[in-house]
Amino acid sequence: MAVLRGWIYYLVLAVTLVPLAIVILLLYPFSLSVRYRLAMSWARFMLEVGRVVCGMRYRVKGLENFPTDDTSVLVLSKHQSAWDVFALGALIPHQTSFVYKRELHYVPVFGQALATLHMMAINRAAGASAYSQFMRQGKSFLEKGWWLAMFPEGTRTAPGAKTHYKTGGARFAVATGTPIIPIALNSGECWPRNSIAKKPGLITLSVGPMIKTEGRTFEEVQAELVNWIEEEMHVISPELYKGRITSELPRP
Repeated sequence: MAVLRGWIYYLVLAVTLVPLAIVILLLYPFSLSVRYRLAMSWARFMLEVGRVVCGMRYRVKGLENFPTDDTSVLVLSKHQSAWDVFALGALIPHQTSFVYKRELHYVPVFGQALATLHMMAINRAAGASAYSQFMRQGKSFLEKGWWLAMFPEGTRTAPGAKTHYKTGGARFAVATGTPIIPIALNSGECWPRNSIAKKPGLITLSVGPMIKTEGRTFEEVQAELVNWIEEEMHVISPELYKGRITSELPRP
């Protein structure tokens, strides 16, 4: 049954994604905010499809931790499944640029539509210069009033697995004085990595308190980020994280 639910979910995704991409392309002459709102509305729709078709219910903790003034933030989130992208797009209460690999632009129709949203596409093949690109473009996005969102683990991680958090986000936040909003979530318990199956259950997305970065080293900020997320994973997935030591120092 879980596999059948998964196939139905992907069928709905495929049937709606192509028309969405075409409409976004047709709306290119209009305001970016129109295309952005349409894309995020679709993300909310896919969350509902997951809930109704697959039984992937969800709850959100700590929404009040998002700033309500003109403060720009960097959102750094745990990453366990593709559900996370839909959730962050739907729930972050501000126009936000995801940081993603530029190769996605080569996907027919979808890639071109994604490019019209003018988010931050990084050329990962560029190696060390990719970070310089991120620093340069990231500052520009913040100056324009955007928020930024990244997955510091770099890839999806299985629930309960110990992982390494990349330090690029913390380095950028310290260099620009940008506060960080950390997010913990356990979507992988319902949406396993590399699996069609979608399991019914309750996904918790927990938004943490703002992490200040001004006047601090990136090592201090990275340690606070990692420790908060991993400690919160003990709260939302206690069985999977039982016995895990949460405190750790980041590697460069």
